[in-house]
Amino acid sequence: MKQALQVIQSGILSQIQDLGRFGQAHLGMTTSGSADPFSHRIANRLLGNNDNAPVIEMSLGGAEFVALNRITIALCGADCPLYLNQQPISNWQSHHLVAGDRLSIGMATQGTRIYLAISQGFKVNKQFGSTSTTIREAIGGLDGQALFAKQILTVPTLSAAPLQQLAFQHRPTYPDALQLRVILGYQARQFPSVQIERFLHHRYQITNQSDRMGYRLSGVAIDSKQSQMYSEGICYGAIQVPPDGQPIILLNDRQTIGGYPKLGTVLSLDCAKLAQSRPGVEVSFCAISQEEAHNALLLHQQKLNNLSFVSLSN
Repeated sequence: MKQALQVIQSGILSQIQDLGRFGQAHLGMTTSGSADPFSHRIANRLLGNNDNAPVIEMSLGGAEFVALNRITIALCGADCPLYLNQQPISNWQSHHLVAGDRLSIGMATQGTRIYLAISQGFKVNKQFGSTSTTIREAIGGLDGQALFAKQILTVPTLSAAPLQQLAFQHRPTYPDALQLRVILGYQARQFPSVQIERFLHHRYQITNQSDRMGYRLSGVAIDSKQSQMYSEGICYGAIQVPPDGQPIILLNDRQTIGGYPKLGTVLSLDCAKLAQSRPGVEVSFCAISQEEAHNALLLHQQKLNNLSFVSLSN
């Protein structure tokens, strides 16, 4: 293992993530993984890494690192001030660092999650098939914990990658209002039709009680025919309606089972957009069919396959 970066300031909930821990729900383990898989993938592709290579996910920013060797890194995700040795640098592209270089990541101005990848990927041992950190379960990442000051991050080997950036037309934006596509589920029968219409025709706001486990919304209360039921498995994007009628959209670090009725599921692509949103952002919903959901996922995969990168001079 080769020393690559030292954490000077860890920022807000900086942790190691890959794309997720799948196939372990029967053990009570959640999927975890990067909240914004698109930014995760692009950060790795800018360096020629495998899409699933471990990266650092930072919530809101405020982190600082110092290079311990010559390395190449890439930054993607939320808009925030970025500095290399106090000089501004750009997001959605890769950068060379030499020993002693200081990388500073300011607080996000738009969006929420920032991703830092390194050439070859960080050296992290897998647990239950994934390197993803799940702090609540104390597994994955580095001892199942968020990063902390003075921590040393390593890579398998030291290597440099050609500098490049993601073409501007492919870069996402982070609006102050979102429309989320929803596939209504079988438990929608537990809600009177008028309640489903209320849900689909009113706007909600993201509350401060939102994190990687789930986003709580505030708005028109939704009544169901029953407030609780037998617990069952919960999928990514499930929309739970607790007794207070305020929807909760469950995300990467969700519990594996739950007993509140569920209206349906937010399309996974839109869950990633939601995870890049902060409290106060307005959210609305529109119902789509399973076929429309499959089409959207296929179109997104085609977009990923056709992304263009611009080479930069070294």
